[in-house]
Amino acid sequence: MNSITNTQGIDPRVLKELLQLQTMSKISLFADNPSSSSIDESSDFSELLNTLLGQGVSSGVDTLDESNLNLSLSSLPSALGALNKSYTPLQSLTQSTAAPQFEGLIGQASLKYGVDSSLVKAVIQQESSFNHQAVSSAGAKGLMQLMDGTSSGYGVTNPFDPKQNIDAGTNFLSGLLKKYNGNEGVALAAYNAGPGRVDRLGIKTDQDLTAKLQFLPKETQAYVSKVLNHRTNFAQ
Repeated sequence: MNSITNTQGIDPRVLKELLQLQTMSKISLFADNPSSSSIDESSDFSELLNTLLGQGVSSGVDTLDESNLNLSLSSLPSALGALNKSYTPLQSLTQSTAAPQFEGLIGQASLKYGVDSSLVKAVIQQESSFNHQAVSSAGAKGLMQLMDGTSSGYGVTNPFDPKQNIDAGTNFLSGLLKKYNGNEGVALAAYNAGPGRVDRLGIKTDQDLTAKLQFLPKETQAYVSKVLNHRTNFAQ
Protein backbone atom coordinates (compact mmCIF):
# COMPACT_ATOMS: atom_id res chain seq x y z
CA MET A 1 0.00 0.00 0.00
CA ASN A 2 1.36 3.41 -0.95
CA SER A 3 2.17 5.90 1.80
CA ILE A 4 0.01 8.99 2.19
CA THR A 5 3.15 11.08 1.90
CA ASN A 6 3.99 9.56 -1.48
CA THR A 7 3.95 12.42 -4.01
CA GLN A 8 3.06 10.12 -6.90
CA GLY A 9 -0.27 8.84 -5.59
CA ILE A 10 -2.40 7.69 -2.70
CA ASP A 11 -4.31 4.49 -2.10
CA PRO A 12 -7.90 5.40 -3.00
CA ARG A 13 -9.25 3.43 -0.05
CA VAL A 14 -7.22 5.59 2.34
CA LEU A 15 -8.27 8.77 0.51
CA LYS A 16 -11.90 7.76 0.66
CA GLU A 17 -11.74 7.16 4.42
CA LEU A 18 -10.02 10.51 5.02
CA LEU A 19 -12.48 12.49 2.91
CA GLN A 20 -15.52 10.70 4.34
CA LEU A 21 -14.43 11.30 7.93
CA GLN A 22 -13.80 14.98 7.23
CA THR A 23 -17.08 15.53 5.41
CA MET A 24 -19.21 13.66 7.95
CA SER A 25 -17.65 15.73 10.73
CA LYS A 26 -18.84 18.84 8.90
CA ILE A 27 -22.36 17.44 8.68
CA SER A 28 -22.47 16.72 12.42
CA LEU A 29 -21.48 20.32 13.16
CA PHE A 30 -24.25 21.66 10.94
CA ALA A 31 -26.97 19.44 12.39
CA ASP A 32 -28.63 20.90 15.41
CA ASN A 33 -30.93 17.92 15.59
CA PRO A 34 -29.23 14.87 14.25
CA SER A 35 -31.60 12.63 12.33
CA SER A 36 -31.73 9.84 9.82
CA SER A 37 -31.07 12.43 7.10
CA SER A 38 -27.38 12.20 7.95
CA ILE A 39 -27.48 8.59 6.69
CA ASP A 40 -28.84 9.75 3.36
CA GLU A 41 -26.18 12.46 3.16
CA SER A 42 -23.51 9.83 3.85
CA SER A 43 -24.86 7.76 0.95
CA ASP A 44 -24.92 10.79 -1.36
CA PHE A 45 -21.41 11.61 -0.26
CA SER A 46 -20.20 8.09 -1.13
CA GLU A 47 -21.66 8.35 -4.61
CA LEU A 48 -20.01 11.73 -5.17
CA LEU A 49 -16.71 10.48 -3.84
CA ASN A 50 -16.83 7.37 -6.00
CA THR A 51 -17.35 9.62 -9.01
CA LEU A 52 -14.38 11.79 -8.04
CA LEU A 53 -12.28 8.66 -7.64
CA GLY A 54 -13.43 7.42 -11.02
CA GLN A 55 -14.63 4.13 -9.61
CA GLY A 56 -17.92 3.84 -11.43
CA VAL A 57 -18.94 1.07 -8.99
CA SER A 58 -21.14 0.89 -5.90
CA SER A 59 -19.69 1.62 -2.47
CA GLY A 60 -20.34 -1.97 -1.47
CA VAL A 61 -17.56 -3.31 -3.75
CA ASP A 62 -14.27 -3.72 -1.91
CA THR A 63 -12.04 -4.78 -4.80
CA LEU A 64 -10.37 -1.76 -6.42
CA ASP A 65 -7.98 -1.44 -9.34
CA GLU A 66 -5.30 0.65 -7.64
CA SER A 67 -3.36 1.27 -10.84
CA ASN A 68 -6.35 3.09 -12.32
CA LEU A 69 -7.73 4.72 -9.16
CA ASN A 70 -4.68 6.26 -7.45
CA LEU A 71 -5.01 10.04 -7.29
CA SER A 72 -2.21 12.56 -7.15
CA LEU A 73 -2.10 14.49 -3.87
CA SER A 74 -2.19 17.65 -5.96
CA SER A 75 -5.84 16.90 -6.79
CA LEU A 76 -6.88 16.73 -3.13
CA PRO A 77 -7.59 20.49 -2.62
CA SER A 78 -9.88 20.67 -5.64
CA ALA A 79 -11.71 17.51 -4.58
CA LEU A 80 -12.29 18.87 -1.09
CA GLY A 81 -13.43 22.18 -2.56
CA ALA A 82 -16.05 20.41 -4.65
CA LEU A 83 -17.30 18.49 -1.62
CA ASN A 84 -17.47 21.60 0.56
CA LYS A 85 -19.57 23.41 -2.05
CA SER A 86 -22.01 20.50 -2.24
CA TYR A 87 -23.26 20.98 1.34
CA THR A 88 -25.41 23.73 2.82
CA PRO A 89 -25.85 24.08 6.60
CA LEU A 90 -29.05 22.29 7.60
CA GLN A 91 -30.12 25.24 9.75
CA SER A 92 -29.94 27.61 6.76
CA LEU A 93 -32.04 25.24 4.68
CA THR A 94 -34.66 25.00 7.42
CA GLN A 95 -34.96 28.73 7.92
CA SER A 96 -35.10 29.52 4.20
CA THR A 97 -37.57 26.83 3.11
CA ALA A 98 -39.74 25.85 6.10
CA ALA A 99 -40.51 29.15 7.82
CA PRO A 100 -42.44 30.89 4.98
CA GLN A 101 -45.25 28.32 4.87
CA PHE A 102 -46.21 29.23 8.44
CA GLU A 103 -45.63 32.96 8.04
CA GLY A 104 -49.33 33.83 8.07
CA LEU A 105 -50.14 31.79 11.18
CA ILE A 106 -47.12 33.17 13.02
CA GLY A 107 -48.07 36.74 12.05
CA GLN A 108 -51.64 36.27 13.30
CA ALA A 109 -50.56 34.81 16.63
CA SER A 110 -47.85 37.44 17.09
CA LEU A 111 -50.33 40.28 16.62
CA LYS A 112 -52.97 38.58 18.75
CA TYR A 113 -50.70 38.09 21.76
CA GLY A 114 -48.24 40.95 21.30
CA VAL A 115 -45.12 38.84 20.75
CA ASP A 116 -42.51 39.77 18.16
CA SER A 117 -42.82 37.39 15.20
CA SER A 118 -39.06 36.89 15.02
CA LEU A 119 -39.09 35.55 18.58
CA VAL A 120 -41.93 33.15 17.78
CA LYS A 121 -40.04 31.90 14.73
CA ALA A 122 -36.88 31.52 16.79
CA VAL A 123 -38.68 29.37 19.36
CA ILE A 124 -40.21 27.23 16.61
CA GLN A 125 -36.82 26.85 14.96
CA GLN A 126 -35.24 25.59 18.15
CA GLU A 127 -38.19 23.51 19.31
CA SER A 128 -39.15 21.65 16.15
CA SER A 129 -37.24 23.05 13.15
CA PHE A 130 -40.67 23.96 11.72
CA ASN A 131 -41.83 20.33 11.69
CA HIS A 132 -45.51 20.44 12.67
CA GLN A 133 -45.52 16.66 13.27
CA ALA A 134 -42.51 16.63 15.59
CA VAL A 135 -42.76 14.59 18.80
CA SER A 136 -40.02 14.70 21.45
CA SER A 137 -38.89 11.83 23.65
CA ALA A 138 -40.75 13.53 26.51
CA GLY A 139 -43.98 13.66 24.52
CA ALA A 140 -43.96 17.33 23.49
CA LYS A 141 -45.76 17.80 20.19
CA GLY A 142 -45.94 20.08 17.20
CA LEU A 143 -44.13 23.20 16.06
CA MET A 144 -43.58 24.75 19.47
CA GLN A 145 -43.35 21.38 21.25
CA LEU A 146 -46.23 21.67 23.69
CA MET A 147 -46.83 19.06 26.36
CA ASP A 148 -50.35 17.62 26.46
CA GLY A 149 -51.20 19.39 29.69
CA THR A 150 -50.19 22.76 28.28
CA SER A 151 -52.03 22.10 25.02
CA SER A 152 -55.28 21.18 26.71
CA GLY A 153 -54.99 24.19 29.00
CA TYR A 154 -55.04 26.43 25.93
CA GLY A 155 -57.90 24.58 24.27
CA VAL A 156 -55.86 22.65 21.71
CA THR A 157 -57.74 19.65 20.34
CA ASN A 158 -55.10 18.63 17.81
CA PRO A 159 -51.48 19.52 18.71
CA PHE A 160 -50.37 18.66 15.17
CA ASP A 161 -52.63 21.34 13.69
CA PRO A 162 -50.18 24.20 12.99
CA LYS A 163 -52.78 26.90 13.62
CA GLN A 164 -53.82 25.58 17.02
CA ASN A 165 -50.27 24.77 18.08
CA ILE A 166 -48.72 28.09 17.07
CA ASP A 167 -51.61 30.00 18.66
CA ALA A 168 -51.29 28.13 21.95
CA GLY A 169 -47.50 28.24 21.99
CA THR A 170 -47.45 31.98 21.31
CA ASN A 171 -50.11 32.52 23.97
CA PHE A 172 -47.99 30.57 26.47
CA LEU A 173 -44.86 32.52 25.52
CA SER A 174 -46.76 35.80 25.82
CA GLY A 175 -47.87 34.88 29.34
CA LEU A 176 -44.26 34.18 30.34
CA LEU A 177 -43.07 37.49 28.89
CA LYS A 178 -45.72 39.31 30.92
CA LYS A 179 -44.92 37.32 34.06
CA TYR A 180 -41.25 38.28 33.81
CA ASN A 181 -41.86 41.88 32.74
CA GLY A 182 -40.53 41.50 29.22
CA ASN A 183 -37.26 39.83 30.19
CA GLU A 184 -36.96 37.57 27.17
CA GLY A 185 -34.11 35.44 28.47
CA VAL A 186 -36.05 34.53 31.61
CA ALA A 187 -39.21 33.84 29.62
CA LEU A 188 -37.29 31.51 27.30
CA ALA A 189 -35.68 29.71 30.23
CA ALA A 190 -39.15 29.21 31.73
CA TYR A 191 -40.51 28.01 28.39
CA ASN A 192 -37.85 25.30 28.34
CA ALA A 193 -37.37 24.37 32.00
CA GLY A 194 -40.74 25.44 33.37
CA PRO A 195 -41.60 28.62 35.32
CA GLY A 196 -41.57 26.74 38.63
CA ARG A 197 -37.89 25.88 38.30
CA VAL A 198 -37.02 29.45 37.34
CA ASP A 199 -39.02 30.88 40.22
CA ARG A 200 -37.42 28.58 42.80
CA LEU A 201 -34.04 30.04 41.84
CA GLY A 202 -35.37 33.56 42.34
CA ILE A 203 -34.73 34.48 38.70
CA LYS A 204 -36.86 37.46 37.74
CA THR A 205 -34.72 39.49 35.34
CA ASP A 206 -32.21 38.78 32.60
CA GLN A 207 -29.52 39.99 35.01
CA ASP A 208 -30.65 37.36 37.52
CA LEU A 209 -30.56 34.80 34.74
CA THR A 210 -26.97 35.66 33.86
CA ALA A 211 -25.92 35.36 37.49
CA LYS A 212 -27.71 32.05 38.11
CA LEU A 213 -27.67 30.44 34.69
CA GLN A 214 -25.30 27.71 35.88
CA PHE A 215 -27.98 26.44 38.27
CA LEU A 216 -30.35 25.67 35.39
CA PRO A 217 -30.06 22.47 33.30
CA LYS A 218 -27.39 22.60 30.61
CA GLU A 219 -30.12 22.10 28.03
CA THR A 220 -31.82 25.28 29.21
CA GLN A 221 -28.56 27.22 29.27
CA ALA A 222 -27.93 26.31 25.64
CA TYR A 223 -31.61 26.77 24.71
CA VAL A 224 -31.76 30.45 25.69
CA SER A 225 -28.60 31.26 23.75
CA LYS A 226 -29.68 29.37 20.64
CA VAL A 227 -33.17 30.90 20.52
CA LEU A 228 -31.80 34.43 20.86
CA ASN A 229 -29.31 33.68 18.09
CA HIS A 230 -32.10 32.37 15.85
CA ARG A 231 -34.10 35.50 16.59
CA THR A 232 -31.26 37.68 15.33
CA ASN A 233 -31.23 35.71 12.07
CA PHE A 234 -35.00 35.96 11.59
CA ALA A 235 -35.01 39.68 12.37
CA GLN A 236 -32.63 40.41 9.47
